[in-house]
Amino acid sequence: MKKLIPTIIQDYKSKAVYMLGYSSVKSLEKTKITGYVWFWSRSRKKLWMKGEESGNKLKVINIYFDCDKDALLIQVRLEGKNVCHTGNLSCFFTPASFPRLP
Repeated sequence: MKKLIPTIIQDYKSKAVYMLGYSSVKSLEKTKITGYVWFWSRSRKKLWMKGEESGNKLKVINIYFDCDKDALLIQVRLEGKNVCHTGNLSCFFTPASFPRLP
């Protein structure tokens, strides 16, 4: 893929952030056609629809560019129980520890 766009997935009602994925022109075309979020998988080197195996799909409600038009925010309605492959609702559940600043 020539250009991948960082794509934040957010619940349209609660505004909870579910995950970060990478979109391509082709994945955005599939997203537009199907109404469900598609990504470019960097590890598998192919398009994939979130939930194609788990059944936990992301129905598109709104799509926004950031101010520089180099990242996307897709607001979704989760159709299923969770987003993360670990079984957690969100992929963001591990606290980060940083050195204490003076």
